[in-house]
Amino acid sequence: MKPIVVGITGASGSLYGLRLIEELLRGQQEVSLLLTNAGRQVLAFETGLALDEDPVACQKQLHQRFGAAQKLNYFAINDFFAPIASGSSAPEAVVICPCSMGTLGRIAAGLSENLLERVADVALKERKPLLLVPRETPFNQIHLENMLRLAQAGAQILPAMPAFYQQPQSVEDLVNFVVGKVLDQLGVEHQLFKRWGNGYAHS
Repeated sequence: MKPIVVGITGASGSLYGLRLIEELLRGQQEVSLLLTNAGRQVLAFETGLALDEDPVACQKQLHQRFGAAQKLNYFAINDFFAPIASGSSAPEAVVICPCSMGTLGRIAAGLSENLLERVADVALKERKPLLLVPRETPFNQIHLENMLRLAQAGAQILPAMPAFYQQPQSVEDLVNFVVGKVLDQLGVEHQLFKRWGNGYAHS
């Protein structure tokens, strides 16, 4: 099984990325995690999970955190020798969650300054699913034009916009809704929120 790449950038919303990894692993998916430098800092600030910059030490921390040593891989953000950097070994899908406007803009421009941006470029050229979960507000014209450009190139733009018709009782409920929407796009079954027909309106 080819991996699903999960990228976490410096946008606020690291919890979305962590929850997504948990659910993918629960669904027996192989996951490769990529962290930008800003993503590592924001992750530590928002969640208290301070990951080591050394790839071996970081992977050990992740295995302890998620308990899935056989299904979870970690690559350094500048490791262009990682298998996922090549179209000949393209991942099944790429999800950047959360996605900063800087990362989104560089992908839209076809730039590959780090492994995450390269993997996103590979996904587009190989016609693999590329899901971007922007977490920014408000959007300016440049943001919107970049998102349109990526959508036209084949990416799926899935903003972190939780719904309230399910009457969320916690932050976890809000996070689960967004993560559930990502899993829907990946075709991964989940029970993170109730669907139409269970007393709720459409999203």
